[in-house]
Amino acid sequence: MTETPNLNYIKELSGEDTDFEKKFIDIIKQEFPEEVNTYCHHIEQNQWDMAAEIVHKLKHKFNILGMEQAYGLAVIYEENLRKKDTGLDKDFQEILNHISQYLRTI
Repeated sequence: MTETPNLNYIKELSGEDTDFEKKFIDIIKQEFPEEVNTYCHHIEQNQWDMAAEIVHKLKHKFNILGMEQAYGLAVIYEENLRKKDTGLDKDFQEILNHISQYLRTI
């Protein structure tokens, strides 16, 4: 994945309100690992529709973090999961790992 997460959208949305930025980032940092764990659990349990629901939530975080390609992949993967197709799981996991690493640095 050559795409790098960034805070451009959050900064634009905040209008230079650093308190807002911090709160927004803190929410993402709290929710993201929980959602990743829930996604992994549903995949391990072959609960495709429930996994698709988590992918739906996560894809919006990809968008917020400026990852348009990752968002596009998540849109396709969400639909595939509803058809019990996990072929994009490896790519999706790479995105999750990449974002997780990034969130630890901010």
